[in-house]
Amino acid sequence: MRIYMIGQKGIPARGGGVERHVEELATRLVKNGHEVFVYCRAHYTSQTLSSYRGIHLIHLPTIRSKYLDAIVHTFLASVHVLFQPADIIHYHSIGPALLLWIPRFFRRNVKIFFTFHSQCYHHEKWGFIARLYLRLGEAIGCRAAHTVITVSKTLTKYTWTAYQRNAVYIPNGAPRVGKILYRRQLQRLDLTANGYILAVARLIPHKGIHELISAYQRILTKKKLVIVGDGTYTDRYVQKLYTLAKGNPNILFLGNQIGETLATLYGNAYCFVHPSHSEGLSIALLEAMQYGQGVLTSSIPENREVIEGVGYTFRTGSVDDLTHKLDFLLRHPDCVRRAGQRARLRARHTYHWETIVRTTERCYREATNAAPRTSVLLPEYEQA
Repeated sequence: MRIYMIGQKGIPARGGGVERHVEELATRLVKNGHEVFVYCRAHYTSQTLSSYRGIHLIHLPTIRSKYLDAIVHTFLASVHVLFQPADIIHYHSIGPALLLWIPRFFRRNVKIFFTFHSQCYHHEKWGFIARLYLRLGEAIGCRAAHTVITVSKTLTKYTWTAYQRNAVYIPNGAPRVGKILYRRQLQRLDLTANGYILAVARLIPHKGIHELISAYQRILTKKKLVIVGDGTYTDRYVQKLYTLAKGNPNILFLGNQIGETLATLYGNAYCFVHPSHSEGLSIALLEAMQYGQGVLTSSIPENREVIEGVGYTFRTGSVDDLTHKLDFLLRHPDCVRRAGQRARLRARHTYHWETIVRTTERCYREATNAAPRTSVLLPEYEQA
């Protein structure tokens, strides 16, 4: 099949859950014999790169601004794809889904997929008009796509409640990993194994990193706090974080990290903290679990769904509760170790890409063959 992906910034991913999702999915689809085309924004993916790991990259311009970046690029991609020999056009995220109707109307013989990654309008960085636009995109995606995919059971239930639409639940995943040693990377960063708490997230308000810094500042510990990620049109928020951390040399901002360095940070942390207020299904959280990290997350349903019984939660938005739970984990390393072991087993059983890709391929085949589908959960995930 010829599959065209629209909505992501591009690949290879440099952070961001949607980009990671598309890269992991697309590379495996290519290995399974499909032709995959990924639309890339000029400022994100080098235009000298025409393919990546067998994936065809299509570069289109955009207007690089907070409010126009995604919609301009999606519009150009939605027009461009009309003239391509596509079997599947796959939109990612509710913002780009606003324009899903273009190929749906003009390419009636092509099947349109929409993956519902998160309810982005809950993110604090968006204003009133942007939130209306995102809600409209959600409605168009859920109503107009031939097949709707949701990355969490929470979103699956919401899609039925809000739109009476049976969505297919196919979660995000994380690659299986072995023991991580790369100690030279730790030395370069002035870190030691088990000597730091790790958070990996974009530096935007709804990820709750400001609350994590505030909680950490209240705790007496020799372990450092390592924050991996950059802002996304959130310069004022990033400056707020630096101000909160000012004067504490044990709080390290490392920016976006990939490859060996990121693997080293995941594999050698004492524990992983994920204080977000809103998620679809966090790939960073799944990756931490694959590395056997004991995890502490906010208590939003999307996080509880992943770590229930294998990790720890605190009341979302409560610095007091986060401080209490983090202090407990710092004083009980055996609890952290056991939680990490359970988390790794859960991630390997439920959130692995091979099953995710196999299930996605089945959806593609059912759509192109007009096969009936009545179940919200496909077999691989009925017991998840």
